[in-house]
Amino acid sequence: MIEFKDIAAVAGKGGLFKVLKPTKSGVILESLDENKVKLVATVHNKISVLDEISVYTYTSEGTTPLKDVFYTIYKEFGNDTGVDKKSSPEELKGFFKHVLPNYDQERVYVSDIKKLVTWYNVLVKQAPELLKKPAKKGKPGNNEPATDKS
Repeated sequence: MIEFKDIAAVAGKGGLFKVLKPTKSGVILESLDENKVKLVATVHNKISVLDEISVYTYTSEGTTPLKDVFYTIYKEFGNDTGVDKKSSPEELKGFFKHVLPNYDQERVYVSDIKKLVTWYNVLVKQAPELLKKPAKKGKPGNNEPATDKS
């Protein structure tokens, strides 16, 4: 099953890519679209794995993981966010404020929100299973009650 650590964005290349395998000089990627274009990203490419991306917030942590933002979008909107990269800046900011009320409006730009919405729409089409928050395993101390079978 595909995970957020298996999906990457490459600076200067539109869309998202599935990480296939490492090479001596980089990594082989495949586009997450109908074309399935493969490319070798080297140390000269800026690669961002989705699992390592966070959004600036006013919380004590200072950021929220991108995957948590995607989980919230999916829970609230499912497959149709009602916005896309062509939406007005006001619509995009309003949408994002609804999804992540405490996002840092000075450090998160409209262009960032456009990119996030575009990535979300790609994932809805190509890897919708990623957007469903995994269930937590019931272990004591994991904010879930322990069951006593005695």
